[in-house]
Amino acid sequence: MHQRGLLHDARRIYEQILNIDANHFDAQYLLGVVAMQLNEHELAIKLITRAIEINPHSDVCFYNLGVALQALGRFDEAVASYDQAIRIEPAHADAYSNRGNALQALKHFEAAVLSYDRAIRINPGNADYSFNQGVAYQELDQMDAAITCFDRAIALQPGYAAAHYNRGNALRVLKRPEAAIVSYDNALKARPDYAEAFANRGIVLEQLQQMDAAIASYDAAIRLDPLWPDTYRSRGNALRSVGRLDAALASYERAVKLKPDFAECHYNCGIVLHELGKFEAAIASYDTAIVLNPDYAQAHCNRGLVLHDLKRLAAAVLSFDAAIAIKPDYAEAQWNKSLSLLLAGDFENGWPLYEWRWKNESLGSKRPDFQQALWTGAESLQGKTIFVYSEQGLGDTIQFARYLNILARQAGRIIVKVPVSLAGLLRNIEGVDFWTGRGDGLPNFDFHCPLLSLPLVYKTNLNTIPNTGAYLRADPLLVEKWSARLGKEVAPRIGIVLSGSRLHANDRNRSVSLESLLSVLPDKFEYFSLQRELRDGDQMVIDAHPKFRHFGDELMDFEDTAALCELMDLNISVDTSVAHLSGAIGKPTWVILPFVPDWRWMLDRDDSPWYSSLKLYRQGADRQWSGVIDRLRAELLTLRRK
Repeated sequence: MHQRGLLHDARRIYEQILNIDANHFDAQYLLGVVAMQLNEHELAIKLITRAIEINPHSDVCFYNLGVALQALGRFDEAVASYDQAIRIEPAHADAYSNRGNALQALKHFEAAVLSYDRAIRINPGNADYSFNQGVAYQELDQMDAAITCFDRAIALQPGYAAAHYNRGNALRVLKRPEAAIVSYDNALKARPDYAEAFANRGIVLEQLQQMDAAIASYDAAIRLDPLWPDTYRSRGNALRSVGRLDAALASYERAVKLKPDFAECHYNCGIVLHELGKFEAAIASYDTAIVLNPDYAQAHCNRGLVLHDLKRLAAAVLSFDAAIAIKPDYAEAQWNKSLSLLLAGDFENGWPLYEWRWKNESLGSKRPDFQQALWTGAESLQGKTIFVYSEQGLGDTIQFARYLNILARQAGRIIVKVPVSLAGLLRNIEGVDFWTGRGDGLPNFDFHCPLLSLPLVYKTNLNTIPNTGAYLRADPLLVEKWSARLGKEVAPRIGIVLSGSRLHANDRNRSVSLESLLSVLPDKFEYFSLQRELRDGDQMVIDAHPKFRHFGDELMDFEDTAALCELMDLNISVDTSVAHLSGAIGKPTWVILPFVPDWRWMLDRDDSPWYSSLKLYRQGADRQWSGVIDRLRAELLTLRRK
């Protein structure tokens, strides 16, 4: 009856036997096995312990006692029971294997590996032993050894879905995504209903930038297991990466509905809500994540970013401080705090934190590793050579090149390294002895300093910004050349820049549609494009506006752009390098800014302490360009040529 699975009938007969003979070992032991098979593990332990009292030399008794103890999570006792079984029967392979399982549960992974090894030596044909050893190696982060174990299990049992799956996981950790996909596919061939394989396959497809395939794989996992929150989160990540923000948010929201305490997914909701411009809802999501995990430094940091974008700068700083209190070396939080302080005009506290840019991995900046000392302003430069290098955008380089004249009064010699496209424009700054483009070798120097660290060195505040007017000039020969290229002036000339690099982190907020501006510009001016590249559809807009001229690749570098700027009566630009260039050569310049601008433009003012010739036009709280464009048109209509 026991062998036929009639457990209750078998139990009744074993009990009858024990009523006749209380010391009947087989009946006592097998009654314990029945209890274990019926998941009555406490009773099984009691019955098998009694069997051991009758016969203390039975390895199978100690083995099954270990199984029952293990089922109840009493892993230390289970290991001791397996040890007893092994002492009685050293060739008990299952005892070694289950002992390894219990040791894994106790996180004694090295000991587990050794226990599985003994089981494999006794019975090398058991695929489960090799599989479990592979899992232990994974826990030890020894992925190559784990793969060897999984390969051995698969050789013994080619359709071993879990071995293929875990092999894929190990390959994913080893950054071998193509091979991992093959393993996941093999797992799915063996078990088409393997939801976890579809889910992890999706993660690897994301790493391969195959986003549509990744989303399809997550969808397959969800069809098989619609109650698994992690898959919805992974799917949301993939959807967000391809710009499907509403779908991503829906996926995240499904995850938190299934798992309300899923702090990481509340955090993800915050990210997408922020990107959708739903700022208060984003803060609420971050707040929930923080309630669930008060030490969630990233959630505090991202909450600060939302507050920054609401111009609630003091509150933003508090959020960044909360992140920093949890994780003092959190470079991104330190950097973001610096931007809020600088935007608020608090240069004294902002500049030191701005140095965290070198440790902020999201920026991709890495301070050059020079043997020479970093100049902090404390060391004398008399008779010394200092190497200064640009390390951010073109506009940043133009803006902070103003410090080189100050530095020239202190140093014996200055070597400056800038992007090649700027070298010609900046070469004539007074006091700079030697310029080199990127890729050129450097001469000897005594100190070095990043260009954007000079405001910190000189303790710049709002009252001491070096702003003495134009500090760059256009090449007269190029001005003459471009004057001939433009031809006879028939109306006041206005230069236009409405978009910058698509790669800029804030491009979607700072760039303006060319059509939206050109369609309302007054006819009494000539308009000229000061940028090389156009956005999709811009050429058609230009073709429809005969008074707007675009030169494209004729602008070879910033010397050409400077010459063209010089020939304009007014330049209008979004926040790009040309705005800095036009201001640096002292031309009247109107800069169009989003509701929350880059820190250098500060808040609530229509002038710039960095450039005397600039006038700032800011978006309103509606974050729309229409109001700015209407104001530009109205002021252009009143413009008189000087």
